[in-house]
Amino acid sequence: MEAMQGDRIVVRGRTVGSSDRHGVIVEVRGQEGHPPYLVRFDDGHETVMYPGGDFAVERGHGVQSG
Repeated sequence: MEAMQGDRIVVRGRTVGSSDRHGVIVEVRGQEGHPPYLVRFDDGHETVMYPGGDFAVERGHGVQSG
């Protein structure tokens, strides 16, 4: 998977009744767009992620903050 700073991400809920999590990629720490990614979720939580099969990238929809 490749992504860029500012791309929106969706982490799909894995169990029945769990909701999806949405966020923006704040920083790409791997080379050439590869993980890990520093992600800021819409609830304000930030974490470093290595995406799995439940992860989708929506290119160019993010808003960068500084």
